[in-house]
Amino acid sequence: MKTFAYLSAPDVPSAVRAISTEPGAKFLGGGTNLVDLMREGVEAPDTVIDITRLPLTGVEELPDGGVRIGALVRNSHLAANQLIRSRYPLLSQAILTGASAQLRNMATVGGNLLQRTRCLYFYDSAAACNKREPGSGCDAIGGFNRGNAILGASESCIATHPSDMAVALVALDAVVEVESVRGTRRIPLVDFHRLPGTTPQVETVLEADELITAVELPPLPLAATSRYRKVRDRASYAFALVSVAAALEVEGGVVTGVRIALGGVATKPWRAHEAERVLLGAPATDESFRRAAEAELAPAVGRSQNEFKIELAQRAIVATLRTLLTEGGAA
Repeated sequence: MKTFAYLSAPDVPSAVRAISTEPGAKFLGGGTNLVDLMREGVEAPDTVIDITRLPLTGVEELPDGGVRIGALVRNSHLAANQLIRSRYPLLSQAILTGASAQLRNMATVGGNLLQRTRCLYFYDSAAACNKREPGSGCDAIGGFNRGNAILGASESCIATHPSDMAVALVALDAVVEVESVRGTRRIPLVDFHRLPGTTPQVETVLEADELITAVELPPLPLAATSRYRKVRDRASYAFALVSVAAALEVEGGVVTGVRIALGGVATKPWRAHEAERVLLGAPATDESFRRAAEAELAPAVGRSQNEFKIELAQRAIVATLRTLLTEGGAA
């Protein structure tokens, strides 16, 4: 591991001043991803700015019925929070499927949004990876790509985004609040992560000197009937092959509200806009669910070992919506 300088920020203004004046600096929250990347030599910051003392650990109800989540809230605390469990159950479910209890006790909300891909070639310094070393190529395209993306990929990168929590937050119309010396900025989470294009090393729209301070969830009554389904190779501590975050509202047998996001299949947390468009106003039936799933996966491109994800994602969408219809209280 490269030698680095260490700073501890006592408050948000100090943190953003430090990141704006220290070249090659990185924020350190829970460290569950950054420290691993530093050990592997993928990340090599000149300065680490410890932000664990910042007052960003609250979960509070907003006047409009939404919820504001501090960026340093631990994943385990967020999953157990009663506001989250009652109003946004898919978020609690997503977090609990996301990692071991030990990691959830350390990982933070802000860090979860910024975690980097678990593509095997990204971690392998002997492999070509445009995300790790721009211009070097992408060995995953012709290599072992079973876990890689079928949506949002490019010829430069087919790495999936690893987060479960971010998939649920995208489905819930979350907004990310960030701070810099220039002031505060609010970014819809659906626009926060970038598609790889020809610059897969640029993963978000966050500027280098910006700090995530909070995530806000809008009041969303239909989210009370929601579910997170994760399909993986083993039942514990495995990244998703396919995951579905969904909320459903049905009146008189017709879909009147729906939110769907996918994980494990795309280069960013994937909001299923086309599936939602097909479903809204349609009969709440398996036929409608299948038609919506097929429409969403129509642009998918499978590689040598991950083409199965196309059908698996369709089936997971249908199964999740069916569960919400029959067991989740949609009427």
